[in-house]
Amino acid sequence: MAEKSVAEKLKDLYHLQNIDSQIDEIEVLKGELPIEVSDLEDEIAGLETRAGRLQQTVDELNAEVSQYEKNTNEANALIERYTSQLDDVKNNREFESLNKELELQRLDIQLFEKKMRELNDTIAGKKETLEATRERLEKKAKELETKKVELNEIIEKTEKEEKKLRKESEKARKKIEERLLKAYDRIRNNYRNGLAVVTVERDACGGCFNQIPPQTQLEIAMHKKILACEHCGRILMDKETGTIAEAQEEPAKDCDAAVETSLQKTPAGTAEITGGVFHFTGFRG
Repeated sequence: MAEKSVAEKLKDLYHLQNIDSQIDEIEVLKGELPIEVSDLEDEIAGLETRAGRLQQTVDELNAEVSQYEKNTNEANALIERYTSQLDDVKNNREFESLNKELELQRLDIQLFEKKMRELNDTIAGKKETLEATRERLEKKAKELETKKVELNEIIEKTEKEEKKLRKESEKARKKIEERLLKAYDRIRNNYRNGLAVVTVERDACGGCFNQIPPQTQLEIAMHKKILACEHCGRILMDKETGTIAEAQEEPAKDCDAAVETSLQKTPAGTAEITGGVFHFTGFRG
């Protein structure tokens, strides 16, 4: 199979760029919603775990309070029994022994009551935190539901088109040689707008808008080699080839008129792609 011409390689790259740019537009339409939904789901999971632990702590503290209440009731019952036994003592030894038991039970009750007050204060604080956590959880759940609805609406509108475009992108990538594809992917990843292949617009790079020397524009139009902008590294192609490439795409896009270029000035330099790496060449005085 004969090797493709530079013009054909540029058209293939430009075609891939247009497809990927449409995919990028869909991602922009989704915006930060996928990330926001994921973050909210993580936050809600954390809040649910926290609420569960707080509820467990409150239950355990209430169980302790119940045990102290039971101990207090038992102590009061013993006090009542020992008090009734005081009327039946036969000697001082029994009397002193009962009084000692009464004193110990009263001290236990004081200790139990102190512990219950401390526990109830702790429970009140935990319940307050739990209530705040539940309120925040409810708020975040509503926010998540809203975000999911927004995201699902966008996905429903764009899912079919996105799948189609991604298949087209994979198909288009197979037509491009590996070294150019690696260079293309690297450039796309370097810029937020994802533009790796641009046309010369009004004597300037369509990506960074720096001026392209007339001699460089002539070399681009001659299609003898693939050149890159010496300022931003994006792959350059002449407007006419870009217009032809757009006209050949389905669905067709509106094409701008080819830009007239002046070829009288001395070039400042060019950049050439070799092995997937950009090298600046052709500097003249």
